[in-house]
Amino acid sequence: MNVAYNSETDLIGQKFILTNVENSGAFLGMGSDLNPTIKIIVLLILPVIVLGVVLRHILIDKTLDRWSLIGFCCIIGGGIANVFDRFLYGSVTDFLHIDLGGVFKTGIFNVADMSVTGGLILIVASSLIHRKKTNAEKSPVE
Repeated sequence: MNVAYNSETDLIGQKFILTNVENSGAFLGMGSDLNPTIKIIVLLILPVIVLGVVLRHILIDKTLDRWSLIGFCCIIGGGIANVFDRFLYGSVTDFLHIDLGGVFKTGIFNVADMSVTGGLILIVASSLIHRKKTNAEKSPVE
């Protein structure tokens, strides 16, 4: 399916919408009006450094549980995809929009954003579950 720039195509009613927006900033376009030098540092160099640190962490830390490892890999995969687009094209193509009638509404995003968000959710959930188990093991049994 070819979606013209700034057009909208309803996928499931007006709940899931395809649109084509070039995002030269970060999340929801933040930073798109930054000075070009600062934009390169904040949107290209810094993310590459962060992705390198995360990759190093998952390679070194042998105590990571499976869900945290999957979460970190989702973050790395989505991050690489967005950095690649930004490096090659100067922007990221965002194309998905969800509007569940006031109950839940998103900005326009892409699959790499979903991967990063899903990875963060997995890491937080795993951390909370792990903390709960650790606290249960430490508390005295009555």
